[in-house]
Amino acid sequence: MLLKFNLSGALVFSVLTVSAGMAQNYELVINNGRVIDPETGLDAIRNMAIEDGKIAAISEFPLDGETVIDATGKVVSPGFIDLHAHGQNIGDYRMQVMQGVTTSLELESGVLPIADWYDGQANKNLPVNYGAAAGWTFGRIATFTETDPQATAAYFQDAQGHSHWKMDIASPEQSEHIMSLVEQGLKDGALGIGINAGYAPGYGQKEYFALSELANAYNVPTFTHVRYASNIEPQSSFEAIKELIANAAITGAHMHLCHINSTSLSDIKTTLALVEEAQAKGINVTTEAYPYGAANTVVGAAMFSGPDWRERMSSTAENFQLGKDRMSEEELADYQANKPGTFITWHFLDETSPEDLALLDLSVTHPAALVASDSVFWSYFDEDGNVQNYEGDEWPLPDNVFSHPRSAGTFAKILRSYVRERGLMSLSEAIRKMSLMPAQTLEKSVPQMRTKGRIQIGMDADIVVFDPATVADMATFEDANKPAVGVQTVLVNGGFSVRNGDLVLDAPNGRPIRNAVAD
Repeated sequence: MLLKFNLSGALVFSVLTVSAGMAQNYELVINNGRVIDPETGLDAIRNMAIEDGKIAAISEFPLDGETVIDATGKVVSPGFIDLHAHGQNIGDYRMQVMQGVTTSLELESGVLPIADWYDGQANKNLPVNYGAAAGWTFGRIATFTETDPQATAAYFQDAQGHSHWKMDIASPEQSEHIMSLVEQGLKDGALGIGINAGYAPGYGQKEYFALSELANAYNVPTFTHVRYASNIEPQSSFEAIKELIANAAITGAHMHLCHINSTSLSDIKTTLALVEEAQAKGINVTTEAYPYGAANTVVGAAMFSGPDWRERMSSTAENFQLGKDRMSEEELADYQANKPGTFITWHFLDETSPEDLALLDLSVTHPAALVASDSVFWSYFDEDGNVQNYEGDEWPLPDNVFSHPRSAGTFAKILRSYVRERGLMSLSEAIRKMSLMPAQTLEKSVPQMRTKGRIQIGMDADIVVFDPATVADMATFEDANKPAVGVQTVLVNGGFSVRNGDLVLDAPNGRPIRNAVAD
């Protein structure tokens, strides 16, 4: 019997398969896998057919195909969707797809100009789907430095030595210019507005409010790294998240709160309660978390400035890591003064401490928090000892590159630690947080996302097949350059990006994801 379901998962008809000779021969078939669809609740052994980049059939009985994948003992789930991925070079995407990511989006920071960025990505053979938000900080940098924005990480990093765009309130003329740059990004297909407020906390309330109004007018979300990260009032994490919720309540905009775990530091119980109350009142606020007690950011970020930042953030130089080593106070001072755009890892919680781990777990397991990696660039030290972003296409990545382990292991760590080893969430709940929830976060303004994050007839064939007994993150803070293991197959739009556990080099399967305005 061949079972077919509509988009809501309801059985619509069945067809008796009389003989193998009469059965349809599909392009690609996945047989004998444990199929999990987080939207309909399907969790059973099924067989699946792929045709023209779409799921064509789901059956209780084996299907015939030109290519057949035996998924016995494996889980077949929607591909994972990462809403918060800064690394947008080929090596970044490859590390992502090795752990089952099929769509990797730069939404918190975003970029400008959006059209230039999409054009640049389209010229590459990318193994995953890609997209970006219109970057407010890029508009601020361009306005205050009187330059044209450039859709590169270097443009953002090079601006870290300037303080005016971070700390000054924009004049009416400057505000108008910033908004015009962001709005053009939306017209060019940006998936929302990236508001990296923690990097420019001196903005005025009116500016943030205007961004929220603009997002609501274009029916797109904002993706905010809130302006404060502090356990101490005033200018606390609690205050910053209240600001975000207030803007959502007044303007009606969908406001997405990025990495509530790192933003809240040790005050996660209070900030989660804020989000819960806002959602209970129908305010359109969503959030995310990643499963690590350390962040990655530029060493010259505004939050690491001022006379009391160590007290506010419970940090010293020992909390900062560059490459494999923790920094000394002398090194920290030198980098902040002379190399402020350098990316470092900042440990805000100690995962070996039961108390700190419990705080991290609260954010990751909360039903309202989806999983997003906040993956960052792979870097290396050049001959002069300066840190450079790795933009090459060598695979495996060169031995000397480093990053935060979340860049290689976020989704695999959820499956290993939170599902298999510690039993803090079910497998279906983990898959919901990593596929369906991200798709639903975007689908009102991005029609493409309505056919992602689901295993149903007619959905995009963005699929991951993994072994639940062996899937694991291998990356550590000391050695992040290790791909995840246990993922057998990754299909992106029906094409192989990972096959038999190996990366398919130069697989041209990724497609651009853009908002409905650009359609």
